[in-house]
Amino acid sequence: MDNYSLIIIKFVLGMLCLILQINLLGKGNLAPISAIDQVQNYVLGGIIGGIIYNGEISVLEFIMVLLIWTLIVFIVKFAKDHNIWVRRIIDGRPQILIQNGKVLVENCIRAGISANDLMFRLRGHGIYEVAKVKSGILEQNGQLVIIENDEANVRFPLINDGQINIDVMELIHHDEQWVFEQIHKAGYDSVDDIYLGEYINGKLTLIPYPKA
Repeated sequence: MDNYSLIIIKFVLGMLCLILQINLLGKGNLAPISAIDQVQNYVLGGIIGGIIYNGEISVLEFIMVLLIWTLIVFIVKFAKDHNIWVRRIIDGRPQILIQNGKVLVENCIRAGISANDLMFRLRGHGIYEVAKVKSGILEQNGQLVIIENDEANVRFPLINDGQINIDVMELIHHDEQWVFEQIHKAGYDSVDDIYLGEYINGKLTLIPYPKA
């Protein structure tokens, strides 16, 4: 087998592995959503780019490397999906930059957000005064999620991945007991059973995790 044929075979295998990971991980593209996504892209790119032109590495060895990395990716994903502590360690946690109309300067500095950048992002949400913000949350992917001091403008879920958002709960003037009552009325045992909970027009709409 000549060198060009070997490169073509490796290239095709690399593309297939890339497509497999995109489809099985449930992402439409390789745009990084979290830090682990960024690492995954870098490593996979390094594997394909570093091995594809190396004639000393056989196709079988190339396949084994791709399979090992794909297996590692799926193990990490499974651990993230089934353990909240693993997810927090790998992806980190959202940082609150604004709370009850006050800027948490230390959190902003720690996240590398300048005052100019913060105000620019607020203007992007149509907000020109920090005092109007109930919470400003910097997500792991760098997006700033804003919760305004107005129940009618609740744009953030009350329940996310089995966790209650305290800021939204305070904004709609309810407590955890009320949330638990709504969950039980809907026929679920606990908040851990809820994938997504949206507060819409005074009612809590629940989307559960699929039953095992």
